[in-house]
Amino acid sequence: MGAGRLTTGLIRACHPEPTVAVTGLFTGFAAAAGRGWGTGWVAAAVLAGQLSVGWSNDYLDRDRDTVTARPDKPIPAGTVPARVVGASALAAAVAVVPLSFASGVKAGLTHLVGVAAAWSYNLALKRTVLSPLPYAIGFGALPAFVVLGLAGHPTPPAWLVAAGAVFGMGAHFANVLPDIADDEQTGVRGLPHRIGGPASALTAAALLCVASLLLAFGPGRPGPALLAVVAAGVVALLAAAALTIRRPTSRAAFRVTILVALLDAALLLARGTTFT
Repeated sequence: MGAGRLTTGLIRACHPEPTVAVTGLFTGFAAAAGRGWGTGWVAAAVLAGQLSVGWSNDYLDRDRDTVTARPDKPIPAGTVPARVVGASALAAAVAVVPLSFASGVKAGLTHLVGVAAAWSYNLALKRTVLSPLPYAIGFGALPAFVVLGLAGHPTPPAWLVAAGAVFGMGAHFANVLPDIADDEQTGVRGLPHRIGGPASALTAAALLCVASLLLAFGPGRPGPALLAVVAAGVVALLAAAALTIRRPTSRAAFRVTILVALLDAALLLARGTTFT
């Protein structure tokens, strides 16, 4: 197997889109919050954590992906051997420890708790009603990790941790939507599977709107421009909810979920300046 094909397979197996999105978002938040040169440590730690989670997911799901004939999955497609993906997941998990502690003991422990929660999802919780819990812990830990690494290691504000946790749960409900049928076929029944696609889409959008409100009002009264943006997101959610009730097969709620997720990301980056 050629090195180029192996590299391509490893990139695909790490879930590159969410890996890049999460790493980029919290690297940007660290820069906005004033981490300075420490932003590089944040980027490296978050990237290692996301790589370990993505690779472990594909390694643990390799048999299930084969059953459902997923052409986008590199292990069943034969692009990369399962043992290479598994070894890469372990290597990234080992690397995340010193990279996390480079931001300090409290920050490091916080990030490792978040990564461990994500691994617990891959190992077992994705099949239970507790499937949103690892996302809440993991995404709540990420902004706390950034803030705890600031000079003086300040305590992260409750609104920030809550916004991260709610955002993570919303991301979980949205992320599951495209794979609900395949998951059910192989016995994976987390909370989104149990309440169904339309309800999951609406739940995802609602959670992300709550995250928007926490990010907007948490630090204090927002300005008129920010209020207008948040209000637009809430109105879009209500419109999508009404359409989904009338037409359950509509993808409106899912599209709104993506838009609100982008809004939350922008709000998080903007709120980073409250720590400088």
